[in-house]
Amino acid sequence: MGLTIALNRGRILKECLPLLEAAGIRPEEDIDASRKLVFNTIGGEYRLVVMRGSDVPTYVAYGAADVGITGKDTLLEYRGGGGFYERLDLGIGKCAIMSAAPYGAELNQNPLRVATKFVNIAEDYYASIGRDVSIIRLSGAMELAPLMNLADCIVDIVDTGKTLKANGLEPLETIAQISSRLIVNHASMKTRFDEVQSLIEQLRPNLPENCSPG
Repeated sequence: MGLTIALNRGRILKECLPLLEAAGIRPEEDIDASRKLVFNTIGGEYRLVVMRGSDVPTYVAYGAADVGITGKDTLLEYRGGGGFYERLDLGIGKCAIMSAAPYGAELNQNPLRVATKFVNIAEDYYASIGRDVSIIRLSGAMELAPLMNLADCIVDIVDTGKTLKANGLEPLETIAQISSRLIVNHASMKTRFDEVQSLIEQLRPNLPENCSPG
């Protein structure tokens, strides 16, 4: 059986499918029109598996998938103990993880109340700058937290910044620049090196400029 590639559904999937197609990797059927999660490819060299982004590192780390494509934010948030190499920055799905707060807000509170779904990233960042924080885990609509006085600020993905502005928030610190990365299972990198390297070389010519190994 060919390499199994775990794909992050949603925006990253829509942006990575053209990259895969340009590399000659095409599913036998339209992924967008199907409820299936596992897809064979034309020629049978690869198998594509579609899943939640947060699950991609786990499937790759445990060897259920040889290769995965997911966002750098997911990798920074992952606490599964490794099990994979980050091999390639695909240069798609670009955005940033930033802190944000209401315009003109005083952020001298101690501890600072921070709402986010990126708990590990936020904890690591504020620890690195020596700031005492209280992390409030939320699943979505982070912009509501300061508006409802649940938190003083948020840590979230920022693309255009329009949602922040519409809700009276301004971006503050940039915590990490994000793009989609290709990761490879440790064992697969050794036992299937030629296949993995061939995949990387097929993808590389079609990447946006200024992309490099992870």
